[in-house]
Amino acid sequence: MAWILIVFLILLGGLIAPFGDMLGTKIGKARFSILKLRPKKTATIVTIITGSFISAISIGLLILVSEEFRQRLFVDIPFLQKTLDESKKALLPLQEERKKLEDKINNKEKELNKLKSDVKEFRRGNVVIKRGQTLFIANVTANPNIKLDLGEIYNSADRYVQKIVTPNKKGIKSFLLWRPTDISEIEGVTSKGGNWIILIKAATNVLKGDNFVFVYPELLQNKMIVSRGEVIMSDILTKKDLDYKNINTTIKTLLRKTRDKIKLRGSIVSEISTRGNFIKKIRDSLKINQNNKYLLEVVSLKDSKTAEPIIVELNISKL
Repeated sequence: MAWILIVFLILLGGLIAPFGDMLGTKIGKARFSILKLRPKKTATIVTIITGSFISAISIGLLILVSEEFRQRLFVDIPFLQKTLDESKKALLPLQEERKKLEDKINNKEKELNKLKSDVKEFRRGNVVIKRGQTLFIANVTANPNIKLDLGEIYNSADRYVQKIVTPNKKGIKSFLLWRPTDISEIEGVTSKGGNWIILIKAATNVLKGDNFVFVYPELLQNKMIVSRGEVIMSDILTKKDLDYKNINTTIKTLLRKTRDKIKLRGSIVSEISTRGNFIKKIRDSLKINQNNKYLLEVVSLKDSKTAEPIIVELNISKL
């Protein structure tokens, strides 16, 4: 059946093609015009229409005669297109997952390269300063002499770090090496006003005896982190928490949460200082009061800004 259809279409095309050519030639000779076109262009359009007519008849016959063609044209192709669209949608999460995986691999490679570099430096000598370590902290307040103040900070940091790295050498100028753009950026930001904290950090591991140290700055706004008398964190103790072991665990957890909270606020202090024998104070309070619930609070004893120590006490009260 298929071979007969193919032969028929070839014969049909062969019959209609000369007819279209002849029709186009006659229209051209008759100088017939459509839509005010030139006769030659009119003949070309007629020839094109005839060719399109051949294609239309061919497709129509295929649809009419061939069940397989109708199946592929009206069922299989839309189904395949729908399947392709669904596959593309399903592929999107996989592509995102692949990108995340590639990013993780790149980060791990960077960490590995950094570790290799650190190991090499450790093998070469005694590392006295680690990469990213804060070497010097200073407070800067905007004023007309800001550049002079910054110069004094750079010199103080220079002398301080030199004593760590080369304690036996004296008088080395420009021991700390900065990028000029870093210094310009600090001067530009601090000159606009406000109160700032400058952290000077090591850009690489430094061995004892090195003649210079590469550094970079980190500029933070010197803002109020906690106020005196502020309750930073609190927790409720129930009867089951009143034994010594549970109270200790609760206090440690509360202080850890307090440290995390002040870091989120912008504090650069790594530890919290506590005042008073609060363990004894809490235990004495529990002996006197036999309530079922108590409120345990971490209270700030002073105003503390970004780089200032956080000093707290723990208070317990019955509910």
